[in-house]
Amino acid sequence: MIHIRQDLTPASLEGKIQALFSASAAKLRGIQSTWNPSKGAPVFTINGEYTSRGWTEWTQGFQFGSDILQFDATGDDSFLETGREHTVRLMAPHITHIGVHDHGFNNVSTYGNLLRLMNEGRITDNAWERHFYELAIKCSGAIQAVRWSKIAGGGGYVYSFNGPHSLFVDTIRSLRALGYSHKLGHVLMGENDKKISLLGRLVEHAEATAKYSVYYDEGRDSYDLRGRTAHESIFNVNDGNFRCPNSQQGYAPFSTWTRGLAWAMVGFAEELEFIAELEDAELEPFGGRDHIEGFMRRAAEATCDFYIENSASDGIPYWDTGAPNLHKLGDWGSRASDPFNPYEPVDSSAAAIGAQGLLRLGRYLQDERYWQAGLTVCNSLFDTPYLSSDPSHQGLILHAVYHRPNGWDHAPDADGVPRGEACMWGDYHAREVALYLLRLIENKPYLRFWS
Repeated sequence: MIHIRQDLTPASLEGKIQALFSASAAKLRGIQSTWNPSKGAPVFTINGEYTSRGWTEWTQGFQFGSDILQFDATGDDSFLETGREHTVRLMAPHITHIGVHDHGFNNVSTYGNLLRLMNEGRITDNAWERHFYELAIKCSGAIQAVRWSKIAGGGGYVYSFNGPHSLFVDTIRSLRALGYSHKLGHVLMGENDKKISLLGRLVEHAEATAKYSVYYDEGRDSYDLRGRTAHESIFNVNDGNFRCPNSQQGYAPFSTWTRGLAWAMVGFAEELEFIAELEDAELEPFGGRDHIEGFMRRAAEATCDFYIENSASDGIPYWDTGAPNLHKLGDWGSRASDPFNPYEPVDSSAAAIGAQGLLRLGRYLQDERYWQAGLTVCNSLFDTPYLSSDPSHQGLILHAVYHRPNGWDHAPDADGVPRGEACMWGDYHAREVALYLLRLIENKPYLRFWS
């Protein structure tokens, strides 16, 4: 369980945040010097150098988005130019990619961040450039909404790259593409010119995720612990009925893969912030404000509580709460995380993602417990042994895990436990949560995905 520190404030972390962005600059330049676009997007490091893993190219937006966040935090125009140039030149296929659920990851991190900066007056307002970014976000949200499966009894979900039967917990964070597109006034046009609301699909997908991906200790099955999550929920596409939980990247369907948990934490917290700024009339056709905020808040609180209760004392989780050798660590929850243990890896990327969920939920609810827990996670993440100080290592946040069941992660020692490497989504989200806090410290506009 996290030993929540009450003495931390955003200002008390400013030195660590500045050190993070100082290290980040060298890391990004290192990637630029070795990265070959023809090999696909960089995904994770092996012996300190970013490598590709062709699967769905879901990390490209994090690559270029990191440059944009670096500019946002530091004002270094060279990163703005790199991020903008690569976005314009290489991201177009992601806008119209009908085969993935990752639109909010790729396109909001790039086109969305650039549009946000323009709306904030941080970059020059050019009408054609603005329209270009807006069109990219509009199309991305509509394309994401096309991947739709209906659920028996009503509702539906944006199905994963596994196919129409598959609801991923990850997608709750990628819903930002639907939200942003809706805010820009866009809709999905269907047969006979039927207008399909992107807000409606956002709400229905979020409700499906809250119902089928998150547990509430209500006797759903023998492993129904409040706040735990299933990575994948399987449906019968013939009749729309839910069949069972599953896991792709976690240990088992009935354990909790902590990165999936973290996606739910930040996804629900961020969507609560988004819904709060919409008019009641917009929400009424989809159940109304009380209903929508009710199920989102319930899921956000449950997952954030579970994270607090099932992480090491410093706020860093192990990769899965049911990992088969975790018991060999003894009472691991009562002490700081140990990425060098010979039994099971930690996942720093889950911490980078989950920290933002804790902070956003804490601010939304004005709840000090979540807020201070988020600061506690950041305090650990932005320091050794997680923040990389080695200039020859391209990763920013060390000890991340990608796909433990598939054995894709580099394990440097004979014990076979991955350690010492970084991943593109972990580095991006560490930059994002650091920027979130830096903006609060500097009294700049609150960091949100829409503008």
